[in-house]
Amino acid sequence: MKEFSIVVNEKEHTVRVHEDTPLLWVLRDHLKLTGTKFGCGIAQCGACTVHIDGDAMRSCIYPISALGESKVTTIEGLSTKNDHPLQEAWVKHDVPQCGYCQSGQIMTAAAFLKESKNPSDSEIVEAMSGNICRCAAYLRIKEAVKTAAKS
Repeated sequence: MKEFSIVVNEKEHTVRVHEDTPLLWVLRDHLKLTGTKFGCGIAQCGACTVHIDGDAMRSCIYPISALGESKVTTIEGLSTKNDHPLQEAWVKHDVPQCGYCQSGQIMTAAAFLKESKNPSDSEIVEAMSGNICRCAAYLRIKEAVKTAAKS
């Protein structure tokens, strides 16, 4: 076990875990930030997506020891009042069904929209293609990302 000092959602935390502990479990089990979900455990579904220094990363395979000085943002830190343009667009387009993949979808979309201010439909589909939605809300996800891009 080793002690790590990490910054999550602009707050510093100290955790004592094994060096190979995935960031996902540090967030959920130690910091009680349960918005980030466990889906597959092999970085294929996207449910565990968070931002590390602004980039979308799969936290289920990201060891805490690789974090270093990087800053983490989870769905809880995306907006203090749940009023991020993507969160509002998700509601407007009635995206959530079961809701399990939604935080990962939103975090992926947020990182994408920082780089692409006026994306085409095909660019949105490509950017979001690594995130799986078992409810198949892909058309609503695309429309919500388009709406948020205009905000």
